[in-house]
Amino acid sequence: MFTLSLEKLKPLGAEITTAEIKQQPELWAETFTLYNEKIEKIQTFLQNITEKHARVRVIFTGAGTSAYVGDTVTPYLKGKVDEKQWDVQSVPTTAIVSNPYQFLKADIPTLLVSFARSGNSPESVATVELAQQIVTNLYQITITCSKDGQLAQRAAGDDENLLLLMPEKSNDQGFAMTGSYTCMALTALLIFDSLSDEEKGQIVKTIRVMGESVICREAEIEKMVGVDFERIIYLGSGGFEGLAREAQLKILELTAGKIATAFDSSLGFRHGPKSFVNDQAVIFTFVSNQPYTRRYDLDMLNELKQDQVASLICAISVDGDSNYSGDSFLFDREAGIVPDAYLSLPFVMVGQTIALLSSIKVGNTPDTPSPSGTVNRVVKGVTIHEYKN
Repeated sequence: MFTLSLEKLKPLGAEITTAEIKQQPELWAETFTLYNEKIEKIQTFLQNITEKHARVRVIFTGAGTSAYVGDTVTPYLKGKVDEKQWDVQSVPTTAIVSNPYQFLKADIPTLLVSFARSGNSPESVATVELAQQIVTNLYQITITCSKDGQLAQRAAGDDENLLLLMPEKSNDQGFAMTGSYTCMALTALLIFDSLSDEEKGQIVKTIRVMGESVICREAEIEKMVGVDFERIIYLGSGGFEGLAREAQLKILELTAGKIATAFDSSLGFRHGPKSFVNDQAVIFTFVSNQPYTRRYDLDMLNELKQDQVASLICAISVDGDSNYSGDSFLFDREAGIVPDAYLSLPFVMVGQTIALLSSIKVGNTPDTPSPSGTVNRVVKGVTIHEYKN
């Protein structure tokens, strides 16, 4: 797909999605540049909050893939921030809108970090309105890919709402979120990670190389997708569980549900969900770079291999001192220094490519995968009910 001309991609309905997956490493470099341009403003904004409040609740929020951004970065960031100062949580806007009283408290200072591709999802706008209605001391960081969206427009001129726009090309025009997910995740990591900016810069260089290698190794992924399967399962530990959820969503979206999907943590999968495995299932596990966690991921892979049920069991992993002995999509050992949350960016490119190729395999059009039109790029049909606190 990545080497095909536009003339060949257009009849497949895959021109936009293919290009948007492929351009991500370039967008990560642009994201890092944008971060560096705003770093002083970001630091001042956060410092002003900590000077006013001893402890602040940080809520990463969004709908669908934008919610999975928070799920992907939160476990890592909880280990990097001072938790006596920042209480980091990931809560979807869909949960906040239907149950605001469970997550928004008037007397708890809150930093609402909104992730949004368009910034026009009804739940995203409603979450901001509910937070403004309920929380006495509310601060916001709006991380969005569209300068014209409602969330970006609402942030304009608000000193307590820091607007961070993503690279223009990250505002995916295809149905599925790809570059928007990875650029927003990278931005959140750059903002809240306690690593030095020099260390962050080196990580960005490394994951760019990894992402470019995914594009060059499409033939390996195509071989995996060539296996006979009708179910696909993604597993991962910590933030990789959020990544697994995002990867399975890409399959659901781009195949319009023609391939059944599941996701779970490596340890959690044994507790019932493993029943989903049959001889028409393929399983991909995102393997942690953290040595302790990695052992649990490898245990699950080896158990599944020993079961001899699934059609394919594959590790998506960085080459390390201990590896899965079966099928693997391995990245070079030099990436062993990269924390898991940052690994999510090149790892998800593997999942995105699997989804793209699977969509073509089942006869779907990746750019417009919902033939009925009942699922839309920006969600429609949501009634927002008045909330009285």
